[in-house]
Parts: sequence; C-alpha cells; structure tokens
Amino acid sequence: MAKIPIALQLYSVREDCAKDFIGTIKAVSEMGYEGVEFAGYYNLTAKEIKKILDDFNLKVAGSHLGINTLLGDELKKTVEFNSILGNKFLIVPALPPEYTRTKEGWLKVAELMSEISEKVKPYGMRVGYHNHDIEFKPIDGEIPWDIFFQNTSKDVIMQLDIGNAVHGSADPIEILKKYPGRAITVHLKEFPFSAPAIGEGEVKWEEIFKLCETIGGTEWYIVEYETPGKPPLESVKRCIENLRMMGK
Repeated sequence: MAKIPIALQLYSVREDCAKDFIGTIKAVSEMGYEGVEFAGYYNLTAKEIKKILDDFNLKVAGSHLGINTLLGDELKKTVEFNSILGNKFLIVPALPPEYTRTKEGWLKVAELMSEISEKVKPYGMRVGYHNHDIEFKPIDGEIPWDIFFQNTSKDVIMQLDIGNAVHGSADPIEILKKYPGRAITVHLKEFPFSAPAIGEGEVKWEEIFKLCETIGGTEWYIVEYETPGKPPLESVKRCIENLRMMGK
C-alpha cells in the first residue's frame, strides 16, 4: 500500500492563522504535517506564502475556492496565483443554490466543472468538489453526489469529506468503492463532530484507509478538525498523533 502524506486544512486553525500566520504554520509543521490546504490567504501574496511554506518544509495539498474564482477572467488570476504557490488542486467546497436545488442544476454544474477541468489541465492543475451533507439528500429519488460525479469528466476530483458524508447518512466506504481512482484528496473528519479527535469516534478508518491506498488513487489525506470547546491547534495535534498511531 502507498504511503500517503497528511496535510491540514487551514480552515481548522483559521483564527490562529489570522492572528499569526507564520507562527501557526510553524506549529503545524512541528506537529508533523507534511502539507496544508488553504481556505483563504490572509492578505498574503502567493510568493510570501510560498516562502513561508518552504521555510517550514510544507507542501500545498490544495486550496478551497469559490466557483466564481474559476470562471471568466478570474480563472487566469487563480491559475497564476496557484502556479506560484505550487498548488495543483483547485477544490470547490460548496455551490450556490441555483446549482444544488434541482437535478438540472447539478447536471449544469457537472458540465461546467468538466469544462474548467480542461482549461486548467495545460497548467498541470485539476479541479474538484468537496461535500457537506446536502449532496446525499435525494432530489426526485436521485442522490446529488451521483448526479454530479456520474456526469463529470473523470479528471474532476472527488474530495470526499468522510465526517460530512456520514453526517449526510452516506457510507463513505461504498462511495470509495463506487468511484475508484477519483478520491485524489480525502478529508479526514471524525463523526460525530463532537468526538475529541480522528480515531475517537464512529468512523471505520481502517477500511477507509485500505480503500484509499488501493483503489482510491489518493495522493493526500487532509485533516479538517476542530473539537468544540478545545483550542483548534490542540485538536489538530491530537488528530495527527492518533493517525501516526494508526500507522499513517
């Protein structure tokens, strides 16, 4: 089985990043994370961020971006910024209601994401979509997740958020089996959300890791976690410690 590196979605420690970006990145590196995924850039330029990451030996595992940043003239700016950053994974973490209310909306955005995928391919980049729970609530008897991923190019990344999927009453194990080779980056989130850290809830991590490391095509595990009532940096430290104990 492939050894998959572990990154942290910086949304987990967003308040720390806003107060002290360099100090937070240093702490994340010292915990043993090998990369980070962005959800905002804290008013820093791509060159500034790249230098900070290089200083602490961290790679970029992706960035969460609004779909508007991938359309029209904005796409060129997004590609330029992420080229400097060294990021090849452009992930949409949510969609406006006009895309998610109906089957037609999901089909429209599936076509749109496939088109964007072709546009960024020459730059060595890929686009993807990250779930919450609405993707697993049926529309006219069909599951939006399936409507979307059965109608996108195979190049569109399925960023499966494990905890969010379970929250939506979906089975992440079955999803990984159904879409082999598409889970290029996977969000590790425990369920219930009140669990102290990854590995301390109900998720069947051993089976999920086995699928990611055999048929999933997974290149990054990405921790996204905050224990309610606990300082975020404590939560994400406990998560990676637990993952190391699981052999990750």
